[in-house]
Formats: sequence, structure tokens, C-alpha cells
Amino acid sequence: MRQSPDRGASELISVPSTVTHARSLMPRRLTIVQGHPDPHGKRLCHALADAYAEGAAAAGHEITRIEVAQLDFPILRTQEEFERGDLPETLVAARDGIVSAQHLVAIFPLWHGTMPALLKAFLEQVMRPGVALEYRKDGFPRGLLTGRSARIVVTMGMPALIYRWYFRAHGVRGLERSVLRFAGLEPVRETLLGMVDAVSDAKRRAWLERMRTYGRQLI
Repeated sequence: MRQSPDRGASELISVPSTVTHARSLMPRRLTIVQGHPDPHGKRLCHALADAYAEGAAAAGHEITRIEVAQLDFPILRTQEEFERGDLPETLVAARDGIVSAQHLVAIFPLWHGTMPALLKAFLEQVMRPGVALEYRKDGFPRGLLTGRSARIVVTMGMPALIYRWYFRAHGVRGLERSVLRFAGLEPVRETLLGMVDAVSDAKRRAWLERMRTYGRQLI
């Protein structure tokens, strides 16, 4: 079953800056991590992020948006770097946006059954000990991001039911259980959008409206 990058949706979106902030009168804090690795901002993932942000802004929430494709950072190569290395200066604002968020949204296309490599490299950098978890002498690490909720939004070329039931959504489960829940986020909800190359414009509009609804409610 083919798993493809999502088709463009340029008429629905505008290109955001690398890390942008918007404030409103009675905010809760939302951070959107837009993880499509195409930096040109004309993919369905960008449109979904825009729609979620539109709904959140309409409801008066404070929004931080992180465009991973527009960030310049190295990949981690050793345990020493992960545990004790300095966070690149280019990721400090992104880290702060994640730590300060009350609700976190991660949006990305399914590539080879999981998130794109660039997004994984970003999460490895920012979700470090001292930020996402605290090592202890005995037992599992303690999550440091408790009291926050999250939603994972994934686009894919295959039918979402095939990915969910046949492949067990293994890439999404890894992010949910080994990164987000491990760091203390709860609940973590998911939206899997399949057959993105073949769906009608009406279906795409329905997806965007769903994101606006989720954004208004921060779920």
C-alpha cells in the first residue's frame, strides 16, 4: 500500500513564519507543531494547521506555531548529546513554546509508516531530559509535561482504516506512548486522514472545518 506525501492545498493556506505567536483577550496556550518537511508551505498539513489556528484564535486562545521545516538544527548522534548537550539556539523558542503550552498539536504526513525524519530529529532535540522528562535513580523517568493535553493529526495516502487496523498505526503509537504520554501529556487524541490524494474538495473542506472546531475547543 503506497504511503505518499500529501497533495498541495495552496488556495487554503498562507506561509507562516518559523515560530509565530498570536494573543487574544482570554487565552489558553496552544502550540501547533507543523511537521511537514516541505518549507514552501503549500501542503494539506499547512492548511490543517491554519484551520486549527483559526478556530483557536476565534475562541480567544493564545497560539504558538512551530514550522519545523523552517528551522535549522543538527541531528543528535550520541546519548551524551541527548542527555547533556546544549540545545541549539535556533530551537530555544520552539522548546519554550512546547513547555508553556496547555495544549499541543502535532501535524505531519505519514512517510514510511511514521513521521518524517525531520520531525523526529526535532522532537529528539527538544524533548530532552530536563524538558520532557527527569531521570531518577530507581524506576522510569518522571514526565515533566503533566497537566497538558495533545492531538496528533496525520495525513496519508492509504486508507486510514488500513493504517489503523492492519498496521496498528505503529508510527503514531510510538509518538503517542513513547514521547507524549511518557512526558506526561494526557489525554492524547488522534486524527488520521487517509487517501489524501484522492478525496474530493468537499471532503477536504470538511477536514478543515473539523480542525477549526477542534481549535475552538482545544481538543
